[in-house]
Amino acid sequence: MAAQTIFRTLLDRPNIISSKYQAKQLHAQILKLEPSSPIHLSRLISIYSNFNLLHESLLLFNALHSPPVLAYKSIIRCYVANGLLVQSVALFLQMRASGTKPDHHVFPSLLKSCALLSDLKLGESIHGCIIRLGMDFDLYTCNALMNMYGKFQKAFAAMDSFSNKFRIESAHDQKVTLNQTRYIFPKTNANSTILDQCYRKRNCSDMVEVDRRGSLMDSVKKVFEKMLKRDVVSWNTVIAGNAENGKYEEALMLVREMGNDNLKPDSFTLSSVLPIFAEYVDLHKGKEIHGYAMRHGFDNDVFIGSSLVGMYAKCARVEDALQVFNILPQHDSISWNSIIAGCVQNGLFDEGLRFFHQMLKAKVKPVPVSFSSIMPACANLIALHLGKQLHGFIIRVGYDDNMFVSSSLVDMYAKCGYIKVARWIFDRMDVHDMVSWTAIIMGYALHGQACHVVSLFEQMEMEGVRPNYVSFVAVLTACSHAGMMNEAWRYFNSMTQNYGIVPGLEHYACMADLLGRAGKLDEAFELISSMHRPAEGIWLSLLSACRVHKNVDLAEKVAENIFEVDPENTGAYILLSNTYAAAQRWKDVARLQYLMRNKGIKKSPAFSWIEVKNKTPAFVSGDKSHL
Repeated sequence: MAAQTIFRTLLDRPNIISSKYQAKQLHAQILKLEPSSPIHLSRLISIYSNFNLLHESLLLFNALHSPPVLAYKSIIRCYVANGLLVQSVALFLQMRASGTKPDHHVFPSLLKSCALLSDLKLGESIHGCIIRLGMDFDLYTCNALMNMYGKFQKAFAAMDSFSNKFRIESAHDQKVTLNQTRYIFPKTNANSTILDQCYRKRNCSDMVEVDRRGSLMDSVKKVFEKMLKRDVVSWNTVIAGNAENGKYEEALMLVREMGNDNLKPDSFTLSSVLPIFAEYVDLHKGKEIHGYAMRHGFDNDVFIGSSLVGMYAKCARVEDALQVFNILPQHDSISWNSIIAGCVQNGLFDEGLRFFHQMLKAKVKPVPVSFSSIMPACANLIALHLGKQLHGFIIRVGYDDNMFVSSSLVDMYAKCGYIKVARWIFDRMDVHDMVSWTAIIMGYALHGQACHVVSLFEQMEMEGVRPNYVSFVAVLTACSHAGMMNEAWRYFNSMTQNYGIVPGLEHYACMADLLGRAGKLDEAFELISSMHRPAEGIWLSLLSACRVHKNVDLAEKVAENIFEVDPENTGAYILLSNTYAAAQRWKDVARLQYLMRNKGIKKSPAFSWIEVKNKTPAFVSGDKSHL
């Protein structure tokens, strides 16, 4: 009798079971005492599912003649935990067909399956089922709904970077059709259900699909606003959804409103809003969040620390990022990747490589973002040998098929002079996003192969990938070096007319360089003068063209514009002096050199980098110290 009491206590309080061995011991005792009790078997299934013991759970489930809802939800949860998403949906359909009414514990696992299957229509139909059953006010179900819609929003945003021929095919790739989901509403013949609306929308155009993507956050908001009770998870879900979709003001407003529910932001909340200040480069507000984290003991949290490192790095405060990184009690792959990316983004390539080596020594396994973060360091240092070593490492760990890693390899090999290898990697990629297209186009542009650049650019447009700011820099650079005047103007004008991209400094620089090379100096001067605030570099490019074409009068006007901004610009003095020399105006050369001496202006030595003995030292002319 005492034994029966003990085992019933264990069944009623399954959290006491702390190991798979104890669960199997309990199972053995139940078989001895009450082998045919559906209630006890269902509770045992729940215990097994807590340990992801799918085989044992299914054996018990199949032994039940009419499984109760506890058994169904336990198996569904176990299916999802083991990645058997289609089976979880199929079991839910079986439960509905059997007439068993689901409770609120069933839907969080099921909604997770919909998100992982990328099947929005299935998720919407289950949402309709939740509403019909009156469970749309349950806290955990609402949190799961918001999480699902938020993941669909991110998935659809990611699809914008793929070619039109690549689509997320959802659960239908795994032999589940929406016809089966009619069992979700087994007793209705109405044509106005969410499910029927999903059917009618299956053949919608891409424009309607874009509208659907825009409405996903509205779905999240509607679920959130209807909730009678909200916890921190609810607030974090909707805050993160807004932040990740660029709705920064809404995200910050929601953080302020958390206090109305007597809730305080936790580490997840802070890690969601910190990237906002990095995006806006708002260092002051970022520091306020840092102070809040310190006051509430979150500064040692690895997620907060990683977010702070990323925020400071994007605000060009690498020293602050390093300080935050160094005080973290432990470093995981996220924090390592944050500091590596921060160093590389701010031009500290050697520091980035040093941290990457330290990460390997700490036995932290690199993830794809680790390689895509460090590879630009090899590309900018022209460290081909190190880049090849990393490529070998990537192949060994099986990341060579990762789109972002492959794009970084294309960029590295192209900048290191191995354009054929870069093209080979590009061609073997299954999917090309904007990053990979831009990397290969820029690679050919740097190598002066304008025909390849134009061909790839047009191919990218035909495949439905919209050019971005950098891809236009690449194609204009190629046109400039090849003297393709008409094509350059066509691309330059199409930026605003066809794609709504406002030309920036780099685009104007390419056009000014092209006009300067062609001897159209007055047109170049007018183009630069039309800019809001032309940078010194563009004026210097035109000044160099004036030297080549011996246009002294225009050179003096250009130099005046430079000296207004930077009276001691060494490059401008030297180029103007060389222009005078090219026109044999030696008195002006002497006058300018005298002026430079009086101002203490000296020409800075030029450096070159070359890989020697697996290192990349800097050289000046005649330097033999590294040999």
